[in-house]
Amino acid sequence: MSKTDKIKRWEPSPRWVRVKLGDEIVADSKRAMLVWEGAHFINYYFPAEDVRLDLLQPTGRSGRGRNTWHVNGGGKSAQNAAWGYTDLAPENEALAGYIAFRWGKMDAWYEEEEQIFVHPRDPYHRVDVIPSSRHIKVEVNGEVAAESKRPYLLFETGLPTRYYLPQEDVRMDLLETTDTHTACPYKGVASYWAVKAGGETVKDIVWGYLDPILEAGKVKDLVSFYNEKVNIYVDGELEPKPQTAWS
Repeated sequence: MSKTDKIKRWEPSPRWVRVKLGDEIVADSKRAMLVWEGAHFINYYFPAEDVRLDLLQPTGRSGRGRNTWHVNGGGKSAQNAAWGYTDLAPENEALAGYIAFRWGKMDAWYEEEEQIFVHPRDPYHRVDVIPSSRHIKVEVNGEVAAESKRPYLLFETGLPTRYYLPQEDVRMDLLETTDTHTACPYKGVASYWAVKAGGETVKDIVWGYLDPILEAGKVKDLVSFYNEKVNIYVDGELEPKPQTAWS
């Protein structure tokens, strides 16, 4: 593999993919490639013919195996926001001439007519939301913050089980909304709460999806506590705290 070729694997995507900057479509393709780079990074690569090349401006810093561009469109400018490899390993040569965009520097991404967030949804990543009758009890700083026998369990590839609880089974009087929001490509945009318990306020340990994407609709208006930061009892047994990026 080339020193500059970080591509682990790739496959053609059957989805119609578009990228927008300001009010301008800068890439529009029904033959994009889904590309995995590094351990976790996934992105779309577009044939140059499906990219508005007139909106790309060379950065002057190309070389070392790839070209890079600023993107100007819709009255906006995104610096160093696109690239394409010029030095590819033999198994990746099919991507020669393809162009990728830095996700966060573009204003919107679409698969078909649905806006997508953070990165493309990995077709090998699964999210299942299943209703349960397990007895879930959540303690924060020694104080019971939630207790339910009607949770929804969310099973997501590579992550610990998350317990989503009806607000009626949560001490919402202990919760205080924060201005934090995060986005997930598989669930949508999450809102967060702090918890006042045990004489202190612990920020952003509770979240919920007020308007999840259709595939995660079962978790709408439910709330979940970070397993990593609170004590969660499942059917009377204390769950071990998982070690994750949120620990």
